Amino acid sequence: MNLLTVENISKSYGELVLFKDLSFGINKDQKIALIAKNGSGKTSILNILSGADSPDTGRVNYRKGIRVSFLDQEPQLDQNLTVEETIFASDNEILRVIRNYEHALQHPEDEDAYQKAFEAMERFEAWDFETQYKQILFKLKLEDLNMKVAKLSGGQKKRLALANALINRPDLLVMDEPTNHLDLEMIEWLEEYFAKGNMTLFMVTHDRYFLERVCNEIMELDQGTLYPYKGNYSYYLEKKEARLEQQAVEQHKSELLFKKELDWMRRQPKARTTKSKSRIDDFNAIKAQAGQRRKEHEVQLELNMERMGSKILELHKVAKAYPGKTILDKFEYTFTKGERVGIIGKNGTGKSTFLNILTGRDAPDGGKVVVGDTIKFGYYTQKGIPIKEGQKVIDVIRDFGDFIPLMKGRQISAQQLLERFLFDRKKQYDFVEKLSGGERKRLYLCTVLIQNPNFLILDEPTNDLDIVTLNVLESFLLDFQGCLIVVSHDRYFMDKIVDHLFVFRGNGVVEDFPGNYSDYRSYEDSQILEQRDQKKQTDSTKTNWKEPSTGSTLSYLEQKEYKQLEKDIQKLEVKKKELQQQFAAPDLVGDEIDALSIALKEIEDRIEIKTERWFELSAMMEG
Repeated sequence: MNLLTVENISKSYGELVLFKDLSFGINKDQKIALIAKNGSGKTSILNILSGADSPDTGRVNYRKGIRVSFLDQEPQLDQNLTVEETIFASDNEILRVIRNYEHALQHPEDEDAYQKAFEAMERFEAWDFETQYKQILFKLKLEDLNMKVAKLSGGQKKRLALANALINRPDLLVMDEPTNHLDLEMIEWLEEYFAKGNMTLFMVTHDRYFLERVCNEIMELDQGTLYPYKGNYSYYLEKKEARLEQQAVEQHKSELLFKKELDWMRRQPKARTTKSKSRIDDFNAIKAQAGQRRKEHEVQLELNMERMGSKILELHKVAKAYPGKTILDKFEYTFTKGERVGIIGKNGTGKSTFLNILTGRDAPDGGKVVVGDTIKFGYYTQKGIPIKEGQKVIDVIRDFGDFIPLMKGRQISAQQLLERFLFDRKKQYDFVEKLSGGERKRLYLCTVLIQNPNFLILDEPTNDLDIVTLNVLESFLLDFQGCLIVVSHDRYFMDKIVDHLFVFRGNGVVEDFPGNYSDYRSYEDSQILEQRDQKKQTDSTKTNWKEPSTGSTLSYLEQKEYKQLEKDIQKLEVKKKELQQQFAAPDLVGDEIDALSIALKEIEDRIEIKTERWFELSAMMEG
């Protein structure tokens, strides 16, 4: 069933054409992700779908009577309302049904109005609306219904806006970066909620694991053309590569044909026959096709990094607390050269405070932080780049100098550097305030890296960045020789670049975990499974303590399966180790890294499934 049809929409801002003549449809139960480079008009498309903006040409047709909810990237909420008041102040159709029913109760003489209102209450299942919205708010960890919006964190505001969207039970949910500002626990809950629910989704997101596990269709906007892919992110990567290879072949054929036709054109006399005229028209079409060059800017970041001494960064019994909340409790750690640390934890556990203490922006309550003499921090914060009125993109970089030093004594101009960060010459003279959110983040990232840090700290660097830029950033970070600390909710990003994790548990507890995020999740899941098995054994002991052991309770087939699982798990562990070793290859490129990451994730998933089954059979044997 078709819910929405987009017909030939276009959008421009002055001379800047974002897109033109785009057409597509959204059908029931589709979960579509829109992928495009920053500045291509993704958010404009979402705003047009939600009705917040209108196209210059074309139109959007909605199926009659459908409900559409829109989750903005930066939700606009009334700061003076409470959490519960925000729910009742929303434009929610169920609330309108309830209000109509209450009005009908006050006018019992209008039997027709009462009957319609009653039927609407039945149809929308609005009788237990209070229970419904409280359940969703509690699942999203918004238990304090009386807290003012002004006192909520960025993540809590995003969750409140998400609650509003879900409570409306829309036929179509349109979302702009739904995972931004959410911690990993919330992202995984949302991922499971969308993956299992019969919902129709249209979203822009850079979270590649989210794309992989939730979406069943990818729609890529590339140089003004929409390319649909009927599958998840892995399928998209595979088919996109095949498309680009085919385009390269066709491009080569066009160039050869163009050269041949150019020779013919040069040999032609001035007088043209009708046949010649037709061929000239064909030549012009071929020329236009041959002139289409893909503007693939592969950023090569070879920035010069200052030498690191033997002392890097030391934390001695560092303590930090706020009223009613402990962030660090005598935390100790000594960083060594080339460390790559990821930081994870729920929102509010003090991750950003920890980074501010490391860089001297905040002072600890106790203990000390010792920074080596040769250490130069590059600190990318969530606040982003300060926007000065009338400042152009090129001016931002020139504040750091007209030339930037590179490795081996070379240098690069400010203009060349911006080109490497995907800002062409025309874009460099745009005003900063006109840039999209992702473009501002990319510019800000550029200003951090060009200062040649040898200790890089990135606080949520992936927010608002498109997948193309994320691949560029990941390639740079894999080559970065200095120390690296990353706070990110992007699990795919974390898996690629960190070696171990600081897990902020809350109440001052920080654990050092030796592995990336997927390793951590596998470990946590195995711990839960082990505790469950121990509970089963304990319960079994309590109920059967008088009965003698009868030995294995497995059937013949289950015993065979048990032995085979042990062999399979061993083989998969060997395969996993081989894949992990391939990541160390110095000549790996972005697409190869993506393919390896996907293959590694598949192996880890298979290990997890087989291990869980092995635990089940093991528990049955011990029973």
